[in-house]
Amino acid sequence: MLNFVLILVFISIILGAFRFFKGPSSPDRVVALDTLTTVLSVTFVIGALFFDNKVLLDISFVFAALSFTSVIVISRYLEGDNS
Repeated sequence: MLNFVLILVFISIILGAFRFFKGPSSPDRVVALDTLTTVLSVTFVIGALFFDNKVLLDISFVFAALSFTSVIVISRYLEGDNS
């Protein structure tokens, strides 16, 4: 089961990276960045379950919070709301 999940994660990383580098517009790239960071956070959770390591869960939560904040900042910058 773990192999199947890792294959799906790898496919989603490939598709997200393709959209990030080939995206026709900046908002598409921001959505792809958000998708990639979410998949990476899920990868940390899978690693925490597989290795029985609770530290990876903490890393995943902090990474998810920071990536959410960065996507919001980038989105506001692209929107033109610099206040």
